[in-house]
Amino acid sequence: MLNLPLTFLQRPAAATAPRPWLLVLMHGVGSNEQDLFSLAPHIPERFHVLSLRAPFRMGPGSHAWFDFSIEPSGERTINEAQEAESRALVAKAIESAAEQLGIPPERVVVGGFSQGGIMALSLLLTRPALMQAAMVWHSRLLAQAVPLAAPPDALRGKQLWLSHGTHDNVIPLAHAQAIAHHMAPLPVTVAYHEFPSAHEIRPSELAATVAWLESLSTTPTAF
Repeated sequence: MLNLPLTFLQRPAAATAPRPWLLVLMHGVGSNEQDLFSLAPHIPERFHVLSLRAPFRMGPGSHAWFDFSIEPSGERTINEAQEAESRALVAKAIESAAEQLGIPPERVVVGGFSQGGIMALSLLLTRPALMQAAMVWHSRLLAQAVPLAAPPDALRGKQLWLSHGTHDNVIPLAHAQAIAHHMAPLPVTVAYHEFPSAHEIRPSELAATVAWLESLSTTPTAF
């Protein structure tokens, strides 16, 4: 049994997988670890799937990586101490899970939806040595993470899946485009896709993401 600093659900990789990968998933605000774990049956068997629960409880079965408020101007204000604490806990969980499972960072993918995607993107930018790739669904770049980013050279060879809904009324599409714009000068391979959906992962988006995961873990250059 894995010993991690956060509550989690897991689906082990197939026993026959010669060089298993680790996929760490983080849910959106107000949800829990059951949410993205429901995608596990669709994830290739060579991945050990780990779905984490955010540490801050909002209510029964409802958790957040950090609290935030929206000002009358539309600006978001976040609880920066909570975000920093969550980021440190997730980094520790990724490192610890990979170590206990014997999976090197070159075969680790960290992903999330909405607020979980914010965490995944922040960790790719600030702690790239923990992973090979990040997977960001319907999310945005956290301004607070930008000054903490690792040097561009530390991101060399990393990969990012970035997808969003053209009708997302929770986090507008412009935020995904802003992430793509931010990543453009960095040595990261970005797979950017828009889907005709709202704030949700529809089957077509999931299928495209899974195909990307497959390609990541079957390329001849994969460690």
